[in-house]
Amino acid sequence: MKLLCFQAKRFWWKTHSKTLPEVVDRDVEEEVRDAIVVFIHAERSDEDEARRDSVLRQSLKHIKWLANKRALKNIVIHSFTHLGGETASPSFAECFITLLAQRLGDTAYQVWITPFGYFCEWDLSVFGESLAKVWKEIH
Repeated sequence: MKLLCFQAKRFWWKTHSKTLPEVVDRDVEEEVRDAIVVFIHAERSDEDEARRDSVLRQSLKHIKWLANKRALKNIVIHSFTHLGGETASPSFAECFITLLAQRLGDTAYQVWITPFGYFCEWDLSVFGESLAKVWKEIH
């Protein structure tokens, strides 16, 4: 699992084009302010049954840790398979992202998921501190 996280002043996204032909047609445009934006790349090794719980637990811990550094309660999760490594199946990645969002929502965060299976146009404004831009690889 690879996570590229930002403490964002603002994140705006709009669906552009499908990357998976089987996904439902959607035309979405949204904006969230004062949020942790998580670009997530699920890898094939994350699909291993013995690793799933650990990867989920470590991902949750990292996102909450970063959110708490600035007392942010909004989280946006964006599937971003361009962070390198061997990509997990789309079905696993989508289920993982949905579960991650649900678990964050269960602990008082408001969570958005950008449309899965789409390229999105986006605009990201990030705070200036070093901690506002964090890379995490979960093994």
